[in-house]
Amino acid sequence: MILLSKFINSKANKKNLILFIGLYLLFSVGIWMHAKRQIKELADKPIGIIDATFGFNPQKTLNLVANYGDSARAYYEQVELSVDVVYPIVYAFLFGFILSLLYKNRPLNWINVLPFVSLLLDYAENIHIVILLHSFPKQSYTIAVLCEIFKLLKWISLGIVVLFILYGFLKKINTHKNSI
Repeated sequence: MILLSKFINSKANKKNLILFIGLYLLFSVGIWMHAKRQIKELADKPIGIIDATFGFNPQKTLNLVANYGDSARAYYEQVELSVDVVYPIVYAFLFGFILSLLYKNRPLNWINVLPFVSLLLDYAENIHIVILLHSFPKQSYTIAVLCEIFKLLKWISLGIVVLFILYGFLKKINTHKNSI
């Protein structure tokens, strides 16, 4: 973890920050929005994606898998095995760079690795989503529960990351305001 933290710190600069903001926007506004629309179109009904649901509801996840239909399930599986492999890397580095820039030379300078915990949880969630999509019509409540656990932990860890970012920004603003 210390090596990862040092690596992120060494790459945290305005140029990389702007690059990863652009990549993040490309994925979240462009690629993911297209994928969500495509899943709805293939399912022929308004339906969400498992990755974006909140809370803990294994039965809802199983119902979503069943309601996608064959075409949407196959497409969603492809998205999970391509787009959702790269996207967590993008957001982990973006948030890691932001945290590095906010907390450099402070006691919490290691906090920049926290987004990579979210990345690992996201990957664990994705593995379970792929299993559920691929094994349909066989449904496993146990896999759905594990998927929901990893999804919930992913959202909690991302929430913590956002809180550290907000705290860091407020601290910087306060420090800057007091130095004027």
